Amino acid sequence: MSVYEYLPHELARLGVLRRATGMDLIQVTEQVRLAQEREALASTGSVEPLALSEVWIASFQHNQWRRIAHVMTEQQMPHYEPSKDPRAVRHEEQRLRRLEEDRAHARKPDGQAPLELLRHRVYRITGRPIGQHASAGADFVVHLMAGTLSEAAHRAWNTYGRPEGTYRTSHITSVEQVLPEPGELF
Repeated sequence: MSVYEYLPHELARLGVLRRATGMDLIQVTEQVRLAQEREALASTGSVEPLALSEVWIASFQHNQWRRIAHVMTEQQMPHYEPSKDPRAVRHEEQRLRRLEEDRAHARKPDGQAPLELLRHRVYRITGRPIGQHASAGADFVVHLMAGTLSEAAHRAWNTYGRPEGTYRTSHITSVEQVLPEPGELF
């Protein structure tokens, strides 16, 4: 059984925490405004068939930016420091506890370590109807976790691109990394 080092909501939180580190309240307030705009824009997009969606990611990030602004105001922080944020510390402790529990459940019957510890990213897959069906349907958007861009593209092709797949009248138009932000390392 595989164990995920970070879950999508943990990746979203970690990305916001990293970006907020060292920012002052004015900069964080601007990020709150931008995150609110992104959430509003995402909510006007197409509905996704799976639980993880652009709206979910934007909403989580917006709430995280608002929470950081509140903590900075409440604790009168001149610059945001995750180590001084009690909730950020608690969330990291919970993630480490979850990771240990997942590892314990994933142990092989003989007591050896789990097969894999996965450091996945979240990718956005978009597709478009082809041929005569192009005018009948809208683009579809799906988010999935994968280790690399090529793995995400391969999984997307197997699920959505093949003729026997769910969206048999569509082809994949793009696969892009969403969480953590492209270029960020863990």
